Amino acid sequence: MDIEGKNRITGRFAPSPSGRMHVGNLLSALLAWLSARAAGGRMVLRMEDLDPDRTSRALADQLEDDLRFLGFDWDEGGSAGGPNGPYYQSGRTGLYAEALAQLEKKGLLYPCFCTRAQLHAAEAPHNSDGETIYSGRCRGLTTEQIEAQARLRAPAVRLRLPDETVRFVDGHYGPVEQNLARECGDIILRRSDGVFAYQLAVVLDDIAMGVTQVVRGRDLLSSTPRQMYLYRLFGARPPQYIHVPLLLARDGRRLSKREHDLDLGALRARGFSGEEIVGRVAYLAGLLPHPRPARPRDLLPLFSWEKVPKENLVLPEDLFRDAQ
Repeated sequence: MDIEGKNRITGRFAPSPSGRMHVGNLLSALLAWLSARAAGGRMVLRMEDLDPDRTSRALADQLEDDLRFLGFDWDEGGSAGGPNGPYYQSGRTGLYAEALAQLEKKGLLYPCFCTRAQLHAAEAPHNSDGETIYSGRCRGLTTEQIEAQARLRAPAVRLRLPDETVRFVDGHYGPVEQNLARECGDIILRRSDGVFAYQLAVVLDDIAMGVTQVVRGRDLLSSTPRQMYLYRLFGARPPQYIHVPLLLARDGRRLSKREHDLDLGALRARGFSGEEIVGRVAYLAGLLPHPRPARPRDLLPLFSWEKVPKENLVLPEDLFRDAQ
């Protein structure tokens, strides 16, 4: 591999500063860092702070501090900046607006006036992941209907998706395919309150920052085909996608920032060192035969995607019971 030239891998951390990282977030971050660094690649840190009601700069700064505490490094991004900034999505809205205008000129967008209740109506179909598929209720509105609706409420902006099957090979789960029309449905690119959608922002940012490898939780696997379609619309090559198993609590629920399940604030307050936390997560990821303190760099010689389980992981009850 030409690690100095154009074929060099560029991975990224892209956390949402809506709360402290928990060990499930750390699992994805660790595997993303190891996958890029083991191949001699670079890392970018980007804060996905699109939603002003849920995110803050103080939480973004805390995320950086937690990453450093755990032993991670990166080549550009975050508060240090770099050549492809800004690295906070809240500072990139001009780019998103320009891209939306490009798609509008191509006739690919339309206003959607549906309320939350309408979007979750019983007749709306769902895909295999339980995600609501938009019914197309506003797709064929006339100019007069749009004008009348606009007097009542601000619209969201949707992208028309074709009746087309997108196929790709995930770096961990293998072949994946999805019909955009039947299994996804037209997607929102800007909410009715003016906030740009994750699907648009993440694609534009990864293009602008030269990201060539995306490692993230398998809960985002179903969003990959629509993002690959957006790459095509913007004339860019999509990255390699590698999805990782989710970390579940013993009752089967996903770990959540909202419930403060084993977040970095709680673990640090209980006296866990960064090495203790990383080593236990590496054990969960199949990289260590038993939990032991380790820095991310210590794990580079041990890293292999073949060791990482494909099934979701259940957190052992006593794994984070006591710090050493």
